[in-house]
Amino acid sequence: MKRFIEGEDRKQATLLPECLDDFIAEDNPARIIDAFVEELDLESLGFEGANPSSTGRPSYHPAVLLKIYIYGWVQSSRRLERECQRNIELMWLTGRLAPDFKTIADFRRDNSTGIRNVCRRFVVLCRDLKLFSQALVAIDGSKFKAVNTRDRNFTAGKVDKRQQQIEESIQRYLSALETADRTQPAEIELKTTRLREKIAQLRQQMHSLDQIKEELNTLPDGQISMTDPDARSMATSGKAREWSATTYRWP
Repeated sequence: MKRFIEGEDRKQATLLPECLDDFIAEDNPARIIDAFVEELDLESLGFEGANPSSTGRPSYHPAVLLKIYIYGWVQSSRRLERECQRNIELMWLTGRLAPDFKTIADFRRDNSTGIRNVCRRFVVLCRDLKLFSQALVAIDGSKFKAVNTRDRNFTAGKVDKRQQQIEESIQRYLSALETADRTQPAEIELKTTRLREKIAQLRQQMHSLDQIKEELNTLPDGQISMTDPDARSMATSGKAREWSATTYRWP
């Protein structure tokens, strides 16, 4: 491979291997995680094992596992185990330690209170340092059943379809009124009154839908939910459910 930039032989031994710290830039986020965790009082935050016992097999320090958890955030424990063996940033954070997936999972389960306290403090710290901007949005892939139902969620297409259905209903009621007007029995007069009331209600619904349609034109996502403003209609296997994707905007 002449006249190309060539890499080193993978099997070439070196007398003085590179320092692991040289691979992590000064502005790497891993350094922020490391500095943050090192300043925490893990015992007061509710972490187990912060003070090791004098007998038994040595365990990982909670700070090491916490760094893995913060770095990986919501990744699976099995994937975090693999990343500890190949991710240079995690190798730097843990000092080349590679806990197995069960150790990582047990730490997450046994220290849920402490992890919540740390995450809360980390968010406050980032906010104080102005690391969050108005444009930063965090979105996860979860779907939750919302309070809002499909009948209370509107898009431009839903409004048009609903208006068409109402217009058809009004036409049916008008036809029924015309039939009722040609007869005079008392029960028909009562039916005529009910039909006029239904027509008035439908026209009121048409007016409300027109207002919703005007409001939809001002919304960026073209969707509005009347009961739960944060709910959004999403395609799911359930036909009679309304689901919402969680979106968090940091102030």
